[in-house]
Amino acid sequence: MPTSIAEALLQGAPYLRKAGVAEARREAGSLLAHVIGRDRTFILSHADDQISEAQLEEFRRTLDLRAGGQPLQYITGHQEFFGLDFEVTSDVLIPRPETELLVETALKLVANAGVAPLICDVGTGSGCIVVTLLHELRNYPGARAVAIDVSEAALAVARRNAARHSVSERIRFVLSDRFAALADRDHGKQGGSHRELFDLIVSNPPYVADGAISGLQREVRDFEPRLALGAGVDGLSVISRLVEEAGDFLKTGGHFVFEIGFDQRQAVEELVDYKVWRLLGIYSDLQGIPRTVALEKLGSK
Repeated sequence: MPTSIAEALLQGAPYLRKAGVAEARREAGSLLAHVIGRDRTFILSHADDQISEAQLEEFRRTLDLRAGGQPLQYITGHQEFFGLDFEVTSDVLIPRPETELLVETALKLVANAGVAPLICDVGTGSGCIVVTLLHELRNYPGARAVAIDVSEAALAVARRNAARHSVSERIRFVLSDRFAALADRDHGKQGGSHRELFDLIVSNPPYVADGAISGLQREVRDFEPRLALGAGVDGLSVISRLVEEAGDFLKTGGHFVFEIGFDQRQAVEELVDYKVWRLLGIYSDLQGIPRTVALEKLGSK
């Protein structure tokens, strides 16, 4: 028997609600839109349109995945960030709205400098930060970037997102644990130091304390890559190393902009070596949570 869009949603929304999914009707609509290859506006304005039996079966399959806790973005393979559409897979963190603050902060620093920057994105994941920066810096055709990640699978996603937004030729992708591969390149050269120094380093590093992971939402705890979440007993193991190392890869006057956890402001302030860095600010997201740290390099270590 033919099924309309409205009837499919009347099946799907209660099923997701019973499974504990917040905003169940909206998510059911997003899943159905994905299945039939339309947007949510179409779903809302064509409630009486019929869907095929095959589409209904696929919709029910996606409902089962979502009811089991799999994030919507991993099912559809997409997430919007800074007005751009990004591919996401289970190999990368899902881009979040609060990380847009990091991009906004970095763009202001670049605008103030007035030069085409050389950027390094440490732990690039989906590439959402570095791809967005280069997309927004299209008036600076000389802007270039290095995108680093310890996961080859994540780099593959980032490469596809760079191609999607036409910035591939401006990014070099490097498989590395933090800056290790860049340092190795330096050591392999003869005739003194040839270290590549950046104008801007950005990072959304792991910052969840290992003991807090079990308390995260199931969508995050059970499906997002643990490597991109956990950061030691206090959640600062990666941030502390980055604060210590980033200065070696920045020009004097260059900036390091990174994201922190909701309760880490004071601890991060104490990590900063004020002989190396000027703390420009720790900026709060729309929920009032300290989220983005901006440092300026004072001079050579």
